[in-house]
Amino acid sequence: MLRERAALVDKLRGFFAKRGVLEVDTPMLSCAGTVDRNIDSFEVTGGRWLQTSPEFAMKRLLAAGSGPIFQISHVFRIDEAGRHHNPEFSMLEWYRPSWDHRQLMTEVAALLGSVVTGLPAELKQVSYRAAFINHAGVDPLESGTAGLQRRCRELGIELVPTGGNAVEQRDFYLDLLMSKAVGPALGRDAPEFLYDFPASQAALARIRADDPTVAERFELFWKGIELANGFHELNDAREQRRRFERDREARRARGLPTPEVDEHLLAALESGLPDCAGVAVGIDRLLMLMQGLDDVRDTFAFDWMRA
Repeated sequence: MLRERAALVDKLRGFFAKRGVLEVDTPMLSCAGTVDRNIDSFEVTGGRWLQTSPEFAMKRLLAAGSGPIFQISHVFRIDEAGRHHNPEFSMLEWYRPSWDHRQLMTEVAALLGSVVTGLPAELKQVSYRAAFINHAGVDPLESGTAGLQRRCRELGIELVPTGGNAVEQRDFYLDLLMSKAVGPALGRDAPEFLYDFPASQAALARIRADDPTVAERFELFWKGIELANGFHELNDAREQRRRFERDREARRARGLPTPEVDEHLLAALESGLPDCAGVAVGIDRLLMLMQGLDDVRDTFAFDWMRA
């Protein structure tokens, strides 16, 4: 497995070298932790946080004129341990200035084709809305919280109490249906893209100009497992600050740590982040799927419990 991992990383680096994408190295320790409502950072002494993604630092490089860049890094997330999670894991992340998410989806497919044999020339793409209608029997853009709860009960999905405002409650049940009904049905035969997420789940993506109900965001699933998450990146500093503060308020309401927002990132956005698209791919999950394994921990030299 050590040899397979080394060979995969070598192929990934070769893919970007051929395309003129610069490899960069950014800190794993930062003065700012994530304020994402669904991800928690490890806090260390000295007011520093282990990074959940190299995204913010890479965007600062993009704003400084780096051009297209990629990074292979270790990232850290609290409470993510199990068959498909390890609190410390390897992430491939890259950014393409002047591209949108559609162009980046094409390159993600090309990258997979360069490391995985036997994939189709073109990977299937399905909208978030169509996937929910097909696999969960509910329209995710039209159904309210009560309708989503009802559909969960009909599918035998256990309901759990949830707090937050109306939008957060609705997103909670969308995420529940995604994890239990929709996601496991995607990419069964070959990797499959899911695109046009609800605007409430835009994260760091732009809202579509011609359809404000959806965000320019995609995910990639293979054998029912999420493998990649990509955006046509938001570069509006004011809107990004608004989203950060909204997420901090949601975390505060749930009694979660509320790190300060990353002012370095916001300053970079203010100075001018180029129009770009970016994506993160879980290297350990990719290796697991390529090797036909059922547990991501089998891809590590030492998993979380043996580190």
